[in-house]
Amino acid sequence: MLFNSFVFLLAFLPAALILHALVARAVPAWRLPLLVGLSFVFYGWWDVRFVPLLAGSILANWCVARLYRWRPGRWLIPAAIAANLALLGLFKYLDFFADLANLIPGLEAPRLGLALPLGISFFTFHHIMYLADLRAGRAPAFGLTKYALYIAFFPQVLAGPLVRWSEIMHQFDEEPYARPDAAERFARGLMLLTVGLAKKVFLGDPLAAYVNPVFQAAAAGKVITVAEAWQATLGFTFQIYFDFSGYTDMALGIALLFGLVLPQNFDAPYRATALRDFWRRWHMTLSRFLRDYLYIPMGGNRRGLPRQVGALAATMTLGGLWHGAGLTFLAWGALHGLGLGAGVLARRVRVAIPAPLGWLLTSLFVMLTWVLFRATSFEASLLIFKGLFGLAPHGSGFKWRTIAVAALVATIGPTAWAAVHRLPPKRVLAFGFALLFVVVLLKIGDDANYEFIYFQF
Repeated sequence: MLFNSFVFLLAFLPAALILHALVARAVPAWRLPLLVGLSFVFYGWWDVRFVPLLAGSILANWCVARLYRWRPGRWLIPAAIAANLALLGLFKYLDFFADLANLIPGLEAPRLGLALPLGISFFTFHHIMYLADLRAGRAPAFGLTKYALYIAFFPQVLAGPLVRWSEIMHQFDEEPYARPDAAERFARGLMLLTVGLAKKVFLGDPLAAYVNPVFQAAAAGKVITVAEAWQATLGFTFQIYFDFSGYTDMALGIALLFGLVLPQNFDAPYRATALRDFWRRWHMTLSRFLRDYLYIPMGGNRRGLPRQVGALAATMTLGGLWHGAGLTFLAWGALHGLGLGAGVLARRVRVAIPAPLGWLLTSLFVMLTWVLFRATSFEASLLIFKGLFGLAPHGSGFKWRTIAVAALVATIGPTAWAAVHRLPPKRVLAFGFALLFVVVLLKIGDDANYEFIYFQF
């Protein structure tokens, strides 16, 4: 079920909150098992066939962790991490590598066409973070219920944010309704949920109508005019931001309703004045994962400039592949790796770029590389790029109003995280957010619901 659907907002979520409140007060020991059960119900609503996959991965990794604590072995954790990556590769990358193999004359690798389990990229990375920290001596052992909730907690199981065990495990032991700020947390959770829904419904989804037809035409090999190319590229730049940051706001808000604080994932990324700054603001939990579990183990900035630039390029290329099983995703990640490497070189030679120019260059780079992220092939990307650079008919009918509003909100407006946590408790605000929630519900009932873009990753 989608967060932006009636079945979730008017049935599952209220029922889950009522059950959670009753159990937390009557039988506190059952609270965490209830949340685990609710999480599996939520996950199974999408496709019950993959519930055993999620449950099996949790049980297997928990058993590995317990075995390692009992009898450490140098090979056990690396083998478990490799098994997690192999499972991810089976579902997500097997057909991709088969297509690559089929480019070699004489080879005919079969494509299995396996369905991609939702959230597999995210819960695989959660397993890896815990196992890596366990091997490094930073993580303790946890009971099966706590570990299952860490992996499967329903607000973040499908599309993050990527939560480290150290950020949430201690919260499972707290009594959410015994806190003096319990009511305020609940209220701010509702506010975050409402703002996230509004961003998705009023900004992200309408931009899809500007973006999808153009990229579909490019995928079909049709000529893309200059107006269409700029409309689609600008539209997707803000669509993916409001879609994904809106999902994150909802996830953080829903978690707060159950008394749990998840980490912030976006901090006005389109205000960044350098590419490094962009990645500190965009999908922040993924950026930290890539830094701590790939870039630093590869040497980071501690083993000379060539090693640092190479580590950046490799990390971002792998990050691109994580986003999708396609050469365009690889190219997108590689370009960002090269861009970050160029930034390192510029800082080494002390090239000072004024902030306005840095913002312009960063925005253009991010926007142009989004084309590779969104297009289905290099051929489709090329048709978009021809339009962007004026190598196609000019066209007409550029739809700019929603794009302009989205651009202003993304670059000038406050982030949902900052706004919600800074607003003082007032009745007029409560009334305003209640009214906004009702308007969102009316909009959801009026239009078709779009799935979240990051669900496909």
